[in-house]
Order: sequence, then structure tokens, then C-alpha cells
Amino acid sequence: MSAAGRPDHEAGNAALELVILAPALLFLIGLVIAFGRTCTAQNAVSDAAQDAARQASLQLDPADAIAAAQASAQAALAQDGLQCDPRITVDVNGSGELPGFQAPVGQPAAVSATVTCVVSLSSIIVPGLPGSDTLTATVTSPLDPYRAR
Repeated sequence: MSAAGRPDHEAGNAALELVILAPALLFLIGLVIAFGRTCTAQNAVSDAAQDAARQASLQLDPADAIAAAQASAQAALAQDGLQCDPRITVDVNGSGELPGFQAPVGQPAAVSATVTCVVSLSSIIVPGLPGSDTLTATVTSPLDPYRAR
């Protein structure tokens, strides 16, 4: 019997259990951090696409729409603190059934903005986790049908 009241054959089991469980716990913690980072980044990319589409829909011509959308998306990503080199595309010609800026006054029209961002996950050391994740969001915003285009 040991001084702690445990049989001698159980001595050292707690240390052995810790050595076996510690890597699994660290792996799970790393996965939770990676999931949280990816979710936060996806929200930032979605917000940037929404801001870009809205700003594009407020402009009167396609060139101004593209410039406003790109500036708005860059500002939204910077405000959210997302460190990536985004690719921002704006479709001023419409999407699907709705035309864009070329639609005549009185007809429904829309513009869409797509923001793509590659988020680094390499700082999280988890075996099998990719070094980066590509996040994309597309938002379509209607144009006011009764304003001059």
C-alpha cells in the first residue's frame, strides 16, 4: 500500500492517463479554434459582399458601381480585421433573370457582388488541417427601377 491509500500497482496511472489524453485534448482544442476562425472569417466575407452589393446598387453607372463596391468591401474586411487579399467581383450586367444597369427605367434590375478571401489556418498546428481555406460569398442587390440609369 502506498502512503495515499492506493494499491502499489496503481501508482503512476494518473501520469500515464494524462500522457495519453493530452494530445487528444490539444487536437480537439485546435479544431475548435480552427472552426471558430473559419466561421468568423466567413461572416466577415459575407458582410463585405453585402456592403459591396448595396453600395453598387446605389450608384448611377457601372464604373462608379464597381469602384464603390470594391472600396466598400475592402473597408468592411479591414474593419472586421480579416487578414487576406480579397478578390472582389461586381456583376453590373445583372444575374439570372434580372438585367443590370442596361435595363430600361421602370424594369426590375439587380447587381451582384462576390467576395473571395483565402484565410490562413497555418498558425494552428493540427495534423490534417489544411494551411488555408477559401471563403466566398455572393450577394445580389436590386436597383431602383424608377431612377435614371
